[in-house]
Amino acid sequence: MMKTASRLSELGAAALLAVGAVGTMSSTAHAQEKFTYMTNWYAQAEHGGFYQAVATGLYKKYGLDVTIKMGGPQVNIVQMMAAGQAECVMGSSDLQMIQMREGGVPVVNVAAVFQKDPQVLIAHEDVKKFEDLKGKTILIASSAQRGYWPWLKAKYGFTDSQTRPYTFNIQPFVADKNSAQQGYLTSEPFAIAKAGVKANTLMFSDQGYPAYATTISCMEKTVKDRSAAVASFVKASMEGWKSYLADPAPANALIKKDNPNMTDEQLAYSVAKLKEMGMATGGDAATMGIGIMTDARAKASYDFLVDAKLIDPAKVKLTETYTTAFVKDLKVLP
Repeated sequence: MMKTASRLSELGAAALLAVGAVGTMSSTAHAQEKFTYMTNWYAQAEHGGFYQAVATGLYKKYGLDVTIKMGGPQVNIVQMMAAGQAECVMGSSDLQMIQMREGGVPVVNVAAVFQKDPQVLIAHEDVKKFEDLKGKTILIASSAQRGYWPWLKAKYGFTDSQTRPYTFNIQPFVADKNSAQQGYLTSEPFAIAKAGVKANTLMFSDQGYPAYATTISCMEKTVKDRSAAVASFVKASMEGWKSYLADPAPANALIKKDNPNMTDEQLAYSVAKLKEMGMATGGDAATMGIGIMTDARAKASYDFLVDAKLIDPAKVKLTETYTTAFVKDLKVLP
């Protein structure tokens, strides 16, 4: 792995050439180029734009034969990508991928669909704000220790002794009125409401949590050697997201095929939340286009990880962790 900023500028130059070529690709490509993208969980509305680009032929329009593979709780998608089983993966957040890079996997963030991280804490109705959670039991997954938990501790004075393991089951929260649990804005709050429990949802990004979410993250070698394919994938995916938020039906049919446990009701709830909160279309995306990443936001994520001692800046440079070359001129406006 090359440890120089020039490496990423080299990748950026290749990417810009590739982005310029995308516009003509649909008319010049003959054989569809195979391209695999792995998501980070079972198929759901939060993956909708990618499924939409398959369902509506957007990837084919740009010369790609795309396969979407589902992740899940026991699937190490970065490991599988490093082993050549996918070109790019869906990072839960840019923070996660920066940490992977520090750990020795040369992964690069090339786009971010969600301008805000949908991570939330869900609390019973007596809790109105994060400060009200002091002293209460907070159910979090082990992965939170390398993400939002150090941020919450620093900001609100929470302690490790408050935490218990979150097992992706809402019943412990439902049973204990003195508890809160982690969740995803578009998922667990729906399940908890369905269970008849009145709860409040507290969103990290509303309080300054810097992370992007739902990234397109690729191996550095892929970004360099297959920059035209990556550019096509990014462009088609963002057009897919714009299309999905307008009419999710084509993608939803594929989502339910991949994940038969997914219901129409859950999909409708999630899409409504994505739109209401401007997850893909708000923030910088409103004026710069869906999928945008900015240097300022990338630096904020990196600086948070350094300040929280979650990465060693001597092991990974900010400039190695991302490139804006694939998104800065796309302008897929909502």
